[in-house]
Amino acid sequence: MHQVYLSLGSNIQPEVNLPRAIELLCEYGEILQVSSAWESAAVGSDGPNFLNACALLVTPTTEIELKEKVIHPIETKLERKRSADKNAPRSIDIDAILFDDRPLNDKFWKQAFVVVPLAEIHPEFQNPLTRENIMETAARLRQTVWMEARPGVIAPCNGARSKS
Repeated sequence: MHQVYLSLGSNIQPEVNLPRAIELLCEYGEILQVSSAWESAAVGSDGPNFLNACALLVTPTTEIELKEKVIHPIETKLERKRSADKNAPRSIDIDAILFDDRPLNDKFWKQAFVVVPLAEIHPEFQNPLTRENIMETAARLRQTVWMEARPGVIAPCNGARSKS
């Protein structure tokens, strides 16, 4: 079994798509924790605000299979439309950010919309870029970026602990 921390975001019907994505993830393993939903401005576009969250999924799926067998099917089911504009509005965006506590992409650790929700459910994690505790990174980023917690948007499944 593998522990995967996922970052989820939506700015097209996010109050519907974010909880639905969590429900669909439950079909691929056990969700142990879910952060609060956090509202923030769209990055790189003038699109509507995003709601973002992080979830901890325990799954037998390997890292190689994760995108093809878990993430893409969920994004397709929730009608994610991909375009040349990487910052276009989207119904759902799911990224694996940690696989068995191994960081998967350096770009995540500078993004408040990833770090703040992750810090809620994995507070002992160390930022791989700065070596500071993720809680310190989250506090620093919150000073520079507007974000607002949106409690009650996401309900946990499989008995997961939720920060919402």
